[in-house]
Amino acid sequence: MSETTWLVRTAHTHEFTPQELAAIHDLLDKAFGGDFGDEDWDHSLGGVHTVLYDSDGAPVAHGSVIMRRVMHGGRSYRVGYVEGVAVRAELRRQGLGDLVMGVLEGVIGRAYDLGALSASDAGAALYRSRDWQLWRGRIEAIGPAGVVHLPDEEDSTFLWAGSAAEKLPEPSKALVFDWRDGDVL
Repeated sequence: MSETTWLVRTAHTHEFTPQELAAIHDLLDKAFGGDFGDEDWDHSLGGVHTVLYDSDGAPVAHGSVIMRRVMHGGRSYRVGYVEGVAVRAELRRQGLGDLVMGVLEGVIGRAYDLGALSASDAGAALYRSRDWQLWRGRIEAIGPAGVVHLPDEEDSTFLWAGSAAEKLPEPSKALVFDWRDGDVL
């Protein structure tokens, strides 16, 4: 039995053609059952993408990491925020999400203070298996009217500091994310 070989491409948003971006957007929309809106797509853009392609050149898995600012305990962190992690339905549970995350973690480890993401219930097991830590503290965001508490995000936000887990912030103080349209996290 031969093993499938995937073409792996890691590139900044600006390096993809409009047609390539449309194909990735379509993959994400299908992978999330039609629940991947324009604001979700916008959150996935402007950073580094890792895309796995099949032998026909169709994207089968994707994830991106974009820069966000997170304040904690009087410090502002440069955070590599993971977005749009998805695998085509018929190819799930074959290690493709793990492969995508491995590449993205390499980007985070070389370019950011730490990584962060908001996981769905279905995706949480992948992140836990890769040593992402569930944040046990308060989550807030700086909004147009000031700091806003986001209690719904407090059971789905994960942080990653690679092998330097001691770099993770102390959960006794809130993580305060920068604001963006749509779902803030």
